[in-house]
Amino acid sequence: MDFKKVWQKVRRSNYIKKILRLLFIVANKFPAKDTIVFESFLGKQFSDNPKAIYEYIKENYPEYKLYWGVDRRSAYNFPKKEINYLTRLSPKWIWIMATSKYWITNSRLPLWIPKPKHTKYVQTWHGTPLKKLGLDILNVQMAGMNTKLYREEFLKEAKKWDYLISPNAYSTKIFRSAFVFDKTIIESGYPRNDYLHVNNNKNFIAKIKRSLNIQHDKKVILYAPTWRDDDYYDTGKYKFNIRLDLDKLKEVFGDNYILLLRMHYLVAENLNLEAYKGFVYDYSTYNDINDLYLIADLLITDYSSVFFDYANLKRPMLFYVYDIEDYKDNLRGFYFDFEAKAPGPLVKTTEEIIREIETIENGNFVYDEVFYNKFCYLEDGYASKRVVEEIFNS
Repeated sequence: MDFKKVWQKVRRSNYIKKILRLLFIVANKFPAKDTIVFESFLGKQFSDNPKAIYEYIKENYPEYKLYWGVDRRSAYNFPKKEINYLTRLSPKWIWIMATSKYWITNSRLPLWIPKPKHTKYVQTWHGTPLKKLGLDILNVQMAGMNTKLYREEFLKEAKKWDYLISPNAYSTKIFRSAFVFDKTIIESGYPRNDYLHVNNNKNFIAKIKRSLNIQHDKKVILYAPTWRDDDYYDTGKYKFNIRLDLDKLKEVFGDNYILLLRMHYLVAENLNLEAYKGFVYDYSTYNDINDLYLIADLLITDYSSVFFDYANLKRPMLFYVYDIEDYKDNLRGFYFDFEAKAPGPLVKTTEEIIREIETIENGNFVYDEVFYNKFCYLEDGYASKRVVEEIFNS
């Protein structure tokens, strides 16, 4: 008998959830403390908007006790960060969550958790929307989910939020409708992008490269695609087939470039890159994608919201959209005409990628100022300050 699997099954059972919920309700009765619990991507990372807000509060409001909720399978990422972390769904996590003044997260919390009256729930979200979100998705094709159930669960979760952070006016309008959210939206720019504006200089970029053992004289291509709703192993575990011809890319660019892969946090693939050692590196589990943005000379993505953030650096982007017809018509759909307004060329083959990179190398790149002014106009290095002042002073 595999006792580990049996214990996992017991731990995730409805019976255990009922016990934890009861403990949570009891703990709710105790007075609130000056504590804040943060979480990023279901407890998997120390990253994103919650990280930026955490660092600002830690520096400017030392009276608060700060904690991170951590998935037990990702706990190895956290001790070296010298932060107070709590194992998600543990008794200590239950107690501190139930007695905290603020929850700050970029993704959804377990639905069975009741929000105490003394707690303010700050939902930072994790991207400017290109693909349809929430109630705007007409046909949900995710694992273990149908459209009716997905909408019910999303509405139940969004009703708990007291604040929702928006990076721009475009996003604010979509968030209102997609999340049916009628409370406070803080239109501040994204806190996570403060890091890009503060640290976009040669010395800091060189420091990151040294810490990652990346050769200083090599240019960096970052490939950061999203997940596909209908391609999965199980609930929350998505497949991803890299459709790049890595052999061809290595042959053409191996002397001057390295390629970093950054899969979406829901993608469960374990990539075997032994044949591309020295050229391709997998940084999917690296905590903070901002470091990868800063060292990347070029971003290749698809429909991921990463391109809205990377646009702050005013560097070249390519969009590898081999399945765009299926994605826009059957899976998600877009909020704007992506094919006409993407801030970079759309390509469908590795050969097209090679041609576009060679074009960029020849100096034929001009950043899209119209795109920048619509989506990045609030980004100035002070979004974290604006968010914290809003939630603390209101």
